[in-house]
Amino acid sequence: MIVSNAPSEHYSAHLSSQAARDLAWLIATPDVVELPPPIPCGGKPTQQELGLTDSIDAWLAQLTPKLNALDGRLATRMGHYHEQLWHLLLDNAPTTRLLAKNLRITQRRNTLGELDMLYRTRDNTAPVHLEVAIKFYLGLPEGPGDATSQSRWIGPGGLDSLALKCSHLRHHQLPISSTAVAQALITQWLAPRDLGPTAPLNGQLTQRLAMPGVLFYPWHTAMPPPIGATANHRRGRWCYIKDWPALAAQTSESLHMAWLEKPHWLAPPPKAAFQPANEEMAIVKPLIERYGPQQVMLYDPEAETGTATATKMQPLERLILVPNDWPRQVPLPPRPRD
Repeated sequence: MIVSNAPSEHYSAHLSSQAARDLAWLIATPDVVELPPPIPCGGKPTQQELGLTDSIDAWLAQLTPKLNALDGRLATRMGHYHEQLWHLLLDNAPTTRLLAKNLRITQRRNTLGELDMLYRTRDNTAPVHLEVAIKFYLGLPEGPGDATSQSRWIGPGGLDSLALKCSHLRHHQLPISSTAVAQALITQWLAPRDLGPTAPLNGQLTQRLAMPGVLFYPWHTAMPPPIGATANHRRGRWCYIKDWPALAAQTSESLHMAWLEKPHWLAPPPKAAFQPANEEMAIVKPLIERYGPQQVMLYDPEAETGTATATKMQPLERLILVPNDWPRQVPLPPRPRD
């Protein structure tokens, strides 16, 4: 059973589209990790900073045409879709305005990097540099480093790790906006009204990191969270295909399942998408065997109503099912830096 302080998952069935549900999930979901000092970096914008402290239903309803358009032109990569949701959020939230997106920093025709987004709030004209990432990492009971090492948390494909991502953010993505060349380009690119009463930036630029997502803990054994994980991060479980019968046996006979198709790995689907687990598993298993790990949502109506006697799960849980020989590769830890 998963025990955590993370906000509970919910269906948002009243929302009109999957994009609307994903945006609501994005607003409510905590970062999975906090970067350690000395990086002077804040976390994701809060609902208060966005001006969304009240119910967001009416605000989302106003965005229906834009959300429907987003549903119709989804990026094939989840990272691009996630960025599109942030663009929509920052440009339409009551107290923020998107100033720039994917701002390339170049010097003598060489690209030094790219800033994901610049935005400002209604109460502060100073621009904010926001880097965003959506991450789903699986914990390895055995692997590089000690039990709490970020290197033990890897992506489903085995190409990325929490340690590599945090290292890249700390040493490249976030510091680039503090360089002289970046500050000059930002000043040149932004309109005078976006820079406040003084120009150039003169140290006004602040940095934020939004990295929502889910950490998936192994079903077959206990494992501690990685160093730097937020106390209320969202959690799921992962298991091998061979272990699925044993996991299912711990639930009630009413267990249902829904396969999550990328890029919609964010919000749970509506209840209508859930089918009896054995029927859905017959569809998902060939996908795992052909393409690798797949994420599903498990829904147990008896756990929801409190009538189940043998279940060991929450009413709604995330699960990533992996091949029996997973992982086929594990990324090396990042090189030590001063």
